[in-house]
Amino acid sequence: MREDTLEITARAHAPLSRDQMAARAAADIPEGWYVNLGIGIPTLIANHVPADREVIFQSENGLLGFGPAPAAGELDPFLINAGKQPVTLLNGAALMHQADSFAMIRGRHLDLCVLGAFQVAANGDIANWATSDTDAAPAVGGAMDLALGARRVWVMMEHTTRDGAPRIVSDCSYPLTALGVVSRIYTNLAVIDITPQGLRLVELVDGLTRSELQKVTAAPILA
Repeated sequence: MREDTLEITARAHAPLSRDQMAARAAADIPEGWYVNLGIGIPTLIANHVPADREVIFQSENGLLGFGPAPAAGELDPFLINAGKQPVTLLNGAALMHQADSFAMIRGRHLDLCVLGAFQVAANGDIANWATSDTDAAPAVGGAMDLALGARRVWVMMEHTTRDGAPRIVSDCSYPLTALGVVSRIYTNLAVIDITPQGLRLVELVDGLTRSELQKVTAAPILA
């Protein structure tokens, strides 16, 4: 791990947990939006939508209107999201053929897709798959359709790799999923908007300074 990452971890308040990241993103999703949650950390968002807000979650495998993970003892093995995680169905939910699900995606009927990523570039490029058999996402799957079909794309990911390398970069070194589509990034350290002028800081975790964040971000953050 890089020394500057160790320093930040030691000096700052604890970075957000994955559930805290999901809750933070869930708080920003407006009432009535149709939203796809990508495999990985984004799937946790379904567990954190405020009780007074209706958000309609869609999954590539043919679910529309699913809810949080089931309580202990209430798991239905036939109800899973695209990441093969158990989910629940809310009142008014629908099941559909996968072809219809992708017609919804490609027809730009989704207000938002929240994806995980290996890297995001300062211009909104996203890389969230790899070519190695040892990587967690060895094929692009439905991410390319989602990145181009959703009206908005947010990314949720750890701010750095396990070795401390930045995931927010000037140019992606992983194979690209889509060009210039990401508008907001949620990490365990910050919320950052991608604007035509570059990266704009929206929010920092308590105890972390802008200069410390910049040390672990491989693209300039606007003043």
